[in-house]
Amino acid sequence: MTRVRELPDPDHLPALDPAFVRQRPAAGLGTLDPPPRILLLYGSLRKRSFSRHATEEAARLLRYFGAETRIFDPSDLPLPDQVPGDDHPAVKELRELSMWSEGQVWCSPERHGQITGLMKAQIDHLPLNMGGMRPTQGRTLAVMQVSGGSQSFNAVNTLRLLGRWMRMFTIPNQSSVAKAFEEFDAAGRMRPSAYYDRIVDVMEELVRMTVLLRPHAAQLVDRYSERKEDGRPVDQATDLSSIATARQ
Repeated sequence: MTRVRELPDPDHLPALDPAFVRQRPAAGLGTLDPPPRILLLYGSLRKRSFSRHATEEAARLLRYFGAETRIFDPSDLPLPDQVPGDDHPAVKELRELSMWSEGQVWCSPERHGQITGLMKAQIDHLPLNMGGMRPTQGRTLAVMQVSGGSQSFNAVNTLRLLGRWMRMFTIPNQSSVAKAFEEFDAAGRMRPSAYYDRIVDVMEELVRMTVLLRPHAAQLVDRYSERKEDGRPVDQATDLSSIATARQ
């Protein structure tokens, strides 16, 4: 059993105007092979879940832009600390998918002015350190929200805070879809609108930032405190910064 959702109509983008699209927005910023690996999380289990629909639209765009995508289905995810030792297949798969990813998309409904408990539970199941491996550190992150009423930014602001806490590089752009029930048709596809265009912008930027940071990801999260804790002294003979300083 896998909890990666099958993406319906993955190549059908009726709201996208191809005349204005750069199909490879990260061209020239770094290597595009292998394709950027993006994990997408959504925050509602409703049958007609607008956060899931928005996430699926994001996944289609990412695929179009040359990325590989996986959408996690949280329908059987337990609450944090509900299962002793986190010994649950959904928790294991979520963590494996996070380790697989180079970038992520988090999309939550706004409920009572905040992200949903389901959204928070998924993030809470991702530890900063997991046996020496770090499921989120150094990944890029795009944040989105859907609202039942007027436009708000409470959920995306919280997701940004969480992304920083999880040591992720959250991109500047973001998406907030107001009155989401008006923005999707009966099939769950997003209608052409400024809200859809913003999601296009966000996914373009996510691909660019992921490719741009890809060759530097390990260096950007190389920390003194962690080297000290792990007992990894810096080799002054091979460390580029030490060599550069010595030549001044």
